[in-house]
Amino acid sequence: MIDVNQLRNGTNFTLDGELYKVLNYHHNKTGRGNATIRVQVRNLRTGTTREMTFTSGDRVQDIHIETREVEYLYDDGEFLNFMDVETYDQPQIRKDIFGDDVLYLKENTRLKLLLYENEVIDYELPTTVEHVVTEAEMAIAGDTATGATKKVTTETGLQVTVPLFVNVGDKIRVDTRDGSYITRV
Repeated sequence: MIDVNQLRNGTNFTLDGELYKVLNYHHNKTGRGNATIRVQVRNLRTGTTREMTFTSGDRVQDIHIETREVEYLYDDGEFLNFMDVETYDQPQIRKDIFGDDVLYLKENTRLKLLLYENEVIDYELPTTVEHVVTEAEMAIAGDTATGATKKVTTETGLQVTVPLFVNVGDKIRVDTRDGSYITRV
């Protein structure tokens, strides 16, 4: 058990059977009475965010999140199959947990799975990935005051806005945090 005064950004804890991660922490001490601690948290199972208010002296149960590095193997339609790089175990994770982030995954991509009591609760993609462009719009640079761009589709179906000089067959580096084009490789 930890005191709520020890909650900081990134701290994980459990309350009423739910797992939370602190996104924002604010401590407010008025002239009289106890201090109030207001935190914005994300539910690690559902992904929803909410605000919680505690009074000084309240306690919550801290938890330990285990991190495992895995390598993406393949998609069997319903599940994504991975291989733990240390133990060679092959966990399967439902495709819907990744949502649109599944478009960043291709064979041999390494990422981190975050586990609590052997339950996958979150994942961390690498900061950048490299994909081959399979489809590109025909674009002609005309009278543009700023850099002209076009949409391309990569081998996984990911759509990225790129400069006009990127063509089919080029390998591009994409930022997984916002899906933006970084450079041609």
